[in-house]
Amino acid sequence: MWNFLRWLLWRDLTLAIRSKSEVVTTLLFFVIVVSLFPLGVGPERDMLAQIAPGVLWVAALLASMLALNRLFSSDYMDGTLEQMLVASQPLSLIVLTKVLAHWLVTGLPLVVISPLLGMQLGLDKQSIGILVLTLLVGTPILSLIGAVGAGLTLGVRGGGVLLSLLVLPLYVPVLIFGASAIEAVRTGMEFEGQLSLLAAFLVLALVLAPWGTASALRISLD
Repeated sequence: MWNFLRWLLWRDLTLAIRSKSEVVTTLLFFVIVVSLFPLGVGPERDMLAQIAPGVLWVAALLASMLALNRLFSSDYMDGTLEQMLVASQPLSLIVLTKVLAHWLVTGLPLVVISPLLGMQLGLDKQSIGILVLTLLVGTPILSLIGAVGAGLTLGVRGGGVLLSLLVLPLYVPVLIFGASAIEAVRTGMEFEGQLSLLAAFLVLALVLAPWGTASALRISLD
């Protein structure tokens, strides 16, 4: 089973690297959205630092949604997904492996580039460190929740809009606690509570989201 899951992870990463569209589109969207705010609100450093936590987290949230439609669509179109459903390996573990590959391609690059964008918006070193930490914990939650929505809207006409309507309300707690942790550090307040809640959300998503996505895929393919 573990050999199969390693092969599946390697396969998804290889396909993503060959196409490069998911990585480039997600990164460009993230960079462009964050870079537009200094042009809109002005170059004042204090103002930019004040809005930076919300801007960075909203941009990361929206960027992570761009590739959700393609999480299962290619496997659905070529019949690979049906073979996964009848495989001897648990479907929830297959889903978790595909979500991991999706996060490595779309979420991890956002974490890596976020310090540069944080400096662009005037965040100090400690705030940038918490920004990276919150994104490192929070972006996998976005991918796990998004996978459930992607499974439910698989094969549906206009599924992209429906997917956004399904997952955006579920993203709100992650957005709130991720941005508030950075703001707490920036203003000299305690931030451990927000990080603990994000970690709890991640554990909960790791437990429930693969099972929910597997059920959604079975429903979509019936």
